[in-house]
Amino acid sequence: MTTAAPTSSPVLTPEMVAEIQALFPRYPTRQAITLPALHIVNSQLRHVPMEAIPEIAKLLELAPAQIYDTLSFYGFFKSEQGGFVRAWVCRSISCALRGGDEVFQKMCHTLGVKPGGTTPDGKITLEFGECLGLCDFAPAVLANEQVYKNVDLDKVDEICAQLKSQAEKGG
Repeated sequence: MTTAAPTSSPVLTPEMVAEIQALFPRYPTRQAITLPALHIVNSQLRHVPMEAIPEIAKLLELAPAQIYDTLSFYGFFKSEQGGFVRAWVCRSISCALRGGDEVFQKMCHTLGVKPGGTTPDGKITLEFGECLGLCDFAPAVLANEQVYKNVDLDKVDEICAQLKSQAEKGG
């Protein structure tokens, strides 16, 4: 007698499924919904677990490889959970030339986190962003949906305090 392997509980909540399905009429194909679907999962879970890939694929009637291709292309998506606040310091040429690397290093020191890591309390993840599209305001920092422009070393302590406050509120 053969027994079926135990099934794990779904990663996608009914709310996530409904939110993704609500996008169906707005897009010409299900494949076009891949990126928005990944954003929905990421916004709810603060990451996109690998176990979500087959669930998203089934919902969108795509192969899991198609979902994984999109997921792996964008550095924004992580398979491990990050902090409630996820902050990126831009490292494009404009930001680098105006002190972005120094801003990043001071933020790491102030928050007590290694580059690309999450604070010991699990609340803030700090990483480089390839380009935030804010070259006119270099260097720039994006923390969740908050943009900080023309960041210099004098602004780092204030920004880090704001990030800590936001993290205490749960993002």
